[in-house]
Amino acid sequence: MKVFEEKKGNIFRILSEAISEGIVIVNAKQEIVTSNEAADNMFGYAPGELLGQNLKVLIPRKYSDTHPVQVSEYLGKNDPRKMGHGRDLYGRRKDESTFPVEAGLNPFEIYGNRYVMALVTDITVRKNQENQIAELNTQLEQKIEMRTQALKRSINELEEEVRKRKDAEDKIKESLRKERELNDLKTKFLSLVSHEFKTPLSGILTSATLAGKYTETAQQDKREKHLRTIQNKVKYLNNILNDFLSIERIEAGKATYKFDTFPLSKVVNEVIYNANMLLKEDQKINYPNNIEDITLNFDEKILELSLTNLINNAIKYSPEATTIDVVVIPEEESLSIKIIDQGRGIPEKEQKFIFNRYFRAENALLDQGTGIGLNIVKSHLESLDGTVTFESEENKGSTFTITFPTNKTIE
Repeated sequence: MKVFEEKKGNIFRILSEAISEGIVIVNAKQEIVTSNEAADNMFGYAPGELLGQNLKVLIPRKYSDTHPVQVSEYLGKNDPRKMGHGRDLYGRRKDESTFPVEAGLNPFEIYGNRYVMALVTDITVRKNQENQIAELNTQLEQKIEMRTQALKRSINELEEEVRKRKDAEDKIKESLRKERELNDLKTKFLSLVSHEFKTPLSGILTSATLAGKYTETAQQDKREKHLRTIQNKVKYLNNILNDFLSIERIEAGKATYKFDTFPLSKVVNEVIYNANMLLKEDQKINYPNNIEDITLNFDEKILELSLTNLINNAIKYSPEATTIDVVVIPEEESLSIKIIDQGRGIPEKEQKFIFNRYFRAENALLDQGTGIGLNIVKSHLESLDGTVTFESEENKGSTFTITFPTNKTIE
């Protein structure tokens, strides 16, 4: 037996000294039968001091309970394997300090006895380096995150600055556009005023001069004819001035509305009565049916203005011997009134401009008119939750429809 132990020791010594890693060999009882110098130094033991001790002295205490089972399993296998399977492994020094290790287990058999040889490597330096690298990576990621956030803030600030500049640029462009539009409107206005005022004023001057010549009683009819002409021309000019004042109030946001309860027939009768005096030869207006019982709560003046404008336009732009229909369509909470004429209509290419201020269609340029009536009607009705729409075909007539609430109240 002694010779066997000596042979065994010589074999283990030869094996261990031939390898640079720390080597610890245990028997089936998990007793250390040999260790090389590298292992002794690694675990802080003097040469030969580990012999006969249980393997648990090299295992951290928190793992020592499970380790014997694992070693027993390895003893029953023949294939070498790496310990830990991806987990961090630690060894325990004589002074109870722990350090990271890598260990490979190699079961083998000599003279019918089973042993396990553990090749142990101290990886403290590598672990420290890995930790440093991990810490540097963490710091780098934090710096990248900080730089990314700073870059995002800078991008957001730049985008906000670009947006503000774009808004400012758009406002400047809009201001320039409005200024050009205003200059164009001023030019149109001056041209319009010159034309629209000149003709009535000339008529007033001529009628006044002629009326002054008819001094005899027998000439009374002629004098009254010229006086009516003067009255009509003055009324026309007064309406133009009222339109201009209405536009100014709308633009300044100073338009005021008065809501009253009144019968629809009252307004329709008055508007059609006044319009009858403007009819051309053999023109006629068809009065709407069944409106005597319709009562509204609305701005009476705005309704009168709207109907007057639309019916007068129908008369103006329709030829002699034509009919203008006024159709009333009551709804549950609103009312629609259609003005249907057989006039010249509006050219299709110009229909999109019809509600623009001072716009005159090309087939109406020779007629008297300011081009602001429809714009005023549209502005007032929209302010009162109403609408004005139209359908028109050139040389076949137009249909204008106003729709408004029948029980409008002040908000």
